[in-house]
Amino acid sequence: MQYRRLGKTNLMVSEVGFGGEWLERHDEAESVAVLRHAAEKGINIIDCWMPDPKSRDIIGLAMEGNREHWLVQGHIGSTWQNGQYVRSRDLAFVKPAFEDLLRRLKTDYIDLGMIHYIDSEADWEASMSGPFFDYVQELHEKGIIRHIGMSTHNPRMAKRAVESGIVEMLLFSINPAFDMKPATDDLDSMFTGYDASLSGIDPERQELYRLCEQYDVGLTVMKGFFGGRLFDPERSPFGVAFTPCQLIHYALTRPAVCSILCGYDTKEQVDEAVAYETATDDEKDYASIIASAPLHAYAGQCTYCGHCKPCPMDIDIAMVNKLSDLASAQPTVPESVREHYRALEHTASDCIGCQSCEERCPFGVPVAERMEKTAELFGF
Repeated sequence: MQYRRLGKTNLMVSEVGFGGEWLERHDEAESVAVLRHAAEKGINIIDCWMPDPKSRDIIGLAMEGNREHWLVQGHIGSTWQNGQYVRSRDLAFVKPAFEDLLRRLKTDYIDLGMIHYIDSEADWEASMSGPFFDYVQELHEKGIIRHIGMSTHNPRMAKRAVESGIVEMLLFSINPAFDMKPATDDLDSMFTGYDASLSGIDPERQELYRLCEQYDVGLTVMKGFFGGRLFDPERSPFGVAFTPCQLIHYALTRPAVCSILCGYDTKEQVDEAVAYETATDDEKDYASIIASAPLHAYAGQCTYCGHCKPCPMDIDIAMVNKLSDLASAQPTVPESVREHYRALEHTASDCIGCQSCEERCPFGVPVAERMEKTAELFGF
């Protein structure tokens, strides 16, 4: 298992993580066994947004005696009322729900205290300027939550959180289909309304990725498989099916992404996801799927897929393009991006313009031209 630094938290998280929302669908002992198997495979980050007692008890039992292995994303504002999940900012419900989380997980701290699910301006204002956020800060000051994060599906809210300086990391929904969707506070609309007019990554999502890199806010990924729709050509907006390995790779090639939290029903599904770490480039290749899809081609856009390799000058073209995109979106090149670029063994100025990479690019990116412009942008 490979590990990545989760932004300014400095926590090292497994590239493949554990999204816990499927745990309650199975017998307690079965789900505990799946979680312990994931730990044995090197998975060390789990998201627990679920307020139901069964899911929380399962995680607590699975972590017992091994708490130090796990980095827990625990949500503040996810409550259980009359046997139902309710998102709430009312401390009469929020406090007991969070105390229940600690008790059932058999722990006295949560690594990543997540402000639960802010998708609208109205909810941001209600949550961040009153007793709810005071409670989050109190938990942080006492060390009960070690770091403050937030979950959202809306890039506009994610950008606001990053720029506020409040959060150290974000849980955000990322997959090739969602990346095409404009910002909205209606999650249901993310699952509908795809048509041939949608092509390429939405500019606000690109801006979010740039800001996360700039502010060193790490991203963990939810909904990476689009609820399984992307495995089915009949339900996929692209009209073709992806594999788990391809979708994991797509998420992990987005700027600032540190871990994708997959849902698992069985140990075999854990093994399938973890197999990403030893997969071949062909097995990871999401780009060919998108490029050949009957809908939504990303023509002319670099998706950092790596098809351009190998370069005769050994340039990491995908990384150069990623840093160029991050830098060119701003009035001046941020020093942090410049330092990342400077640390590359070979930069854009080493390009000899042979264009062999362009023959391999599934999206028709004019790589040689981009290398020339990038060399001018950074000055070397």
